[in-house]
Amino acid sequence: MAAPEQAPRRGREREREDESEDESDILEESPCGRWQKRREQVNQGNMPGIQSTFLAMDTEEGVEVVWNELHFGNRKAFAAHEEKIQTMFEQLALVDHPNIVKLHKYWLDASEARARVSQGSQGIQGRWAGNTRAGPGRWLPPETAEHTSALQVIFITEYVSSGSLKQFLKKTKKNHKAMNARAWKRWCTQILSALSFLHACSPPIIHGNLTSDTIFIQHNGLIKIGSVWYRIFSNALPDDLRSPIRAEREELRNLHFFPPEYGEVNDGTAVDIFSFGMCALEMAVLEIQANGDTRVTEEAIARARCSLGDPNMREFILSCLARDPARRPSAHNLLFHRVLFEVHSLKLLAAHCFIQHQYLMPENVVEEKTKAMDLQAVLAETPQPHGPPMQWRYSEVSFLELDKFLEDVRNGIYPLMNFAAARPLGLPRVLAPPPEEAQKAKTPTPEPFDSETRKVVQMQCNVERSEDKACWHLTLLLVLEDRLHRQLTYDLLPTDKAQDLATELVHYGFLHEDDRAKLAAFLESTFLKYQGTQA
Repeated sequence: MAAPEQAPRRGREREREDESEDESDILEESPCGRWQKRREQVNQGNMPGIQSTFLAMDTEEGVEVVWNELHFGNRKAFAAHEEKIQTMFEQLALVDHPNIVKLHKYWLDASEARARVSQGSQGIQGRWAGNTRAGPGRWLPPETAEHTSALQVIFITEYVSSGSLKQFLKKTKKNHKAMNARAWKRWCTQILSALSFLHACSPPIIHGNLTSDTIFIQHNGLIKIGSVWYRIFSNALPDDLRSPIRAEREELRNLHFFPPEYGEVNDGTAVDIFSFGMCALEMAVLEIQANGDTRVTEEAIARARCSLGDPNMREFILSCLARDPARRPSAHNLLFHRVLFEVHSLKLLAAHCFIQHQYLMPENVVEEKTKAMDLQAVLAETPQPHGPPMQWRYSEVSFLELDKFLEDVRNGIYPLMNFAAARPLGLPRVLAPPPEEAQKAKTPTPEPFDSETRKVVQMQCNVERSEDKACWHLTLLLVLEDRLHRQLTYDLLPTDKAQDLATELVHYGFLHEDDRAKLAAFLESTFLKYQGTQA
């Protein structure tokens, strides 16, 4: 009786395979060829105002990313503000934090709208064959955009495949499980770490759209905040170009995430604190009941607050939900609240110290050290008042667990934010609500180099005399975090300084800005060492 069912089952399997192949079809690629847009659309929930979001492939890193399309219908208005919009995207690409969804790349697409959807494998070549772009990442001049039927900015962002925080909480409640207090604290710390980073920028970056739909959680517990660019878009774009931008606030079910003063001229970073408090409440109770698709009522929020059993947690959330924005604590101060604050373990402090200085160590230092270690040697010893001391040997330590822990720390799951928070670099005033600016004469500027987004995990340097003994020859090996080995050579002059060389490497896109000081110090020590051998 089972035999007749096999044919339909095989047919359904073939249909599913065909659908999967259709979704993986490549529709187009970026001007540089690195990003390939697929047919499959994704709903990250962190793209308010973005008309289309597609899954894409990063052919260099071999990972999936999100291809976002922001359409503009008023071409003349766009051309008038094109320089400001370009600067806005350039600075958004500099926002780099382990708990914030990363913006990788952007470009302007002014091609024919009908040519955007290609059929079959030949669509890519046809899509770009008639393209008038000047090169990867460059923007078409305004006069070129005037003759096109569609205008849009395409930007590539990090893809978080595990889904939003709201989806995770719904699954947890469906399985009749309660929220683990330790996980709640870890998530709150990561969200506050990101908010503290944004609010410490100069000028402060206000998220303005923080909900459980714009917070994402990966399978390893890493939290990522998306939609950071919504408020920046709203501030940087003039009124005649804001029509594409839509906030999550327009959805009734998300109105409770926004404080009473939201949208006023003088609202500030306290807006994000209120939204965070509502997210923290939702994480604690798993769901705040709403009446169907309508907004969450004050009564439902009050019931959720009263259901909190931990008085410290209740006081923590209530301080964030204060009606008066002046009474809400800052993100940095919230990290010191007794419900979150804890003295970091020596293991975590050592892990952060190890990662910060990993560029000075061999690539496989952990593996090499463990091979040469006597597993029966005593690692630690605790005296006992009556009897022999309690000993802990290296054989009782799992080195695989150590590698995983270091990787989690490197990814930002265990941030050190309870102490001195690193202040990010200042961002131009273009990201703030701009005052009336005087018209300035435009001067031509050289085409900028692509910035390096990967950080260095290891550095090696060698200095030797050239064959004619006239100068020194520098060979520099940089191992990036994706294991790419970059070897650079340079003929040193007597006037060359380590700081200038590091700055030059950043300028030409060979080095991440955050690694500038590290490389300068490393080169300086190398130069001093070789000068000592020649003395």
